[in-house]
Amino acid sequence: SPSQPPHPEVEKRKNGVRHPFRNGPRLHRHRAVAPNFLEFPSSSIQNPTPDQGHFHIIRDQANSNQTPNEQNLLKANAKYAKHFHDGHLSHIPAKKYAIVTCMDCRIDPAAAFGIKNGDAHVIRNAGGSARDALRSLVISEQLLQTTEVFVIKHTHCGMMGITNEQINATVEKNLGGAALAELNGLDWLPFQNLEQGVKDDVAFLEASKAIPDSVHVSGWVYDVENGMVGPVKK
Repeated sequence: SPSQPPHPEVEKRKNGVRHPFRNGPRLHRHRAVAPNFLEFPSSSIQNPTPDQGHFHIIRDQANSNQTPNEQNLLKANAKYAKHFHDGHLSHIPAKKYAIVTCMDCRIDPAAAFGIKNGDAHVIRNAGGSARDALRSLVISEQLLQTTEVFVIKHTHCGMMGITNEQINATVEKNLGGAALAELNGLDWLPFQNLEQGVKDDVAFLEASKAIPDSVHVSGWVYDVENGMVGPVKK
């Protein structure tokens, strides 16, 4: 059979033209990987050992010893797993961004913000606090190659309009002084104004030495009453 013509990049190298990835990002599993990111050995991804996070799940039927929520989890997961086809997805978010938002039960980030499985990191905590999320954001950016952050707070948030003193008083009343002492002066990170809270979190990330200047940070507000999200100007 006739021989295949040489690949254009091969011809460029023969003619002394620098390969586009020479001394720059190199190809890894068919995608360009920035050289300063931590790379995970492909063998550890393809053939995980038990201490690398592999876990053999034994399907258990719902029973009377389980709470209703546990029973619902198993029942719903059985339906989900039956039609699951995303096992091929990379641990690197395909769209290279992270969202910091609140743990509020009224927010469905995937549906509200157009996130498909494998697209992005969604970091949730009480109040959608960027300070609380900093540990996860550093991991997201330095180990998992994200380059953009959305800070999304929401209307009628339980962390808005309260104080550390009020939360501490509630903890002490309900759990006792020993519990309060164990928390050791924890800052609950409440905020008093929604728009300013978003601006403060964006400013915190932009000023942090742990967040590279190349990372784009933006602030948003989600309205739990109508499902709409809008940007907050800096």
